Amino acid sequence: MTHKESYLSGLVVAHNEEKNLKACLDTLQFCNELIVVLDRCTDSSEKIAKEAGAKILKGTWPIEGNRRNEGIAACKGPWILELDADEHISIDLAKEIKKAIKNPSEAAYFTIPVDNYIGRHCVRYGWGAYFGVGSVKRLFKKGAKIWGNQRIHPRITFTGKEGYRFSNRLIHYVDKDISDMIVRLNRYTTARAEDMRESGELKSETLQRNVRRIFSRFYKCYIRKKGYKEGAYGFLIALCAGLYPILSYLKATLEKEKNDHVKD
Repeated sequence: MTHKESYLSGLVVAHNEEKNLKACLDTLQFCNELIVVLDRCTDSSEKIAKEAGAKILKGTWPIEGNRRNEGIAACKGPWILELDADEHISIDLAKEIKKAIKNPSEAAYFTIPVDNYIGRHCVRYGWGAYFGVGSVKRLFKKGAKIWGNQRIHPRITFTGKEGYRFSNRLIHYVDKDISDMIVRLNRYTTARAEDMRESGELKSETLQRNVRRIFSRFYKCYIRKKGYKEGAYGFLIALCAGLYPILSYLKATLEKEKNDHVKD
């Protein structure tokens, strides 16, 4: 395999991530190029990205999928490693990535397991139901991954053959503490509510259905995803996952009614 065929682009999308960006980019220095998409940044993220030698794209993208697709399009390499600013690549994972793209393979994308940290506590079990993931498909060939046009949790379309699951884990500092987790739940549900209103999805949603989801999502995370192994952290994750759909629905309906009343 030629150097051109194993050329790797490291991609990071950021919004005011000056506290996290440098550490993230430091772990991506094994890539052949760095692309940083800065979405409405008002902090020193641009300065940090420049010091890391990254190519910078600046703009305003209210829709998450749009800014991610623009970043992918800007990558020169046939292989792309996509990270968020609060994620790190370990030395062992970097070695595994380089080995995967150097060996001839029909695979178009690979799955990487994740170690999610809440503060200093590593939580491996219980993630799911749109409130966190235990693995991600972040290493892929250009053209194999397309993001949807949703604000939160955009739908992702993959083409080509799926590769193996890596043995080394991506490090994700998902929440600083429990308060940060609750702030994230509030942010996620607000964005989800906007998507529901704009897509017309509310026409097929009911209060009763979303009440039932409290229990089904909790069960999925706490029992099926083995969140019980994480003790109180697993319970908290399952609780947030259960509340996610009902809070999104209530924001989409009640806040819409409030806004309509103001307009009248």
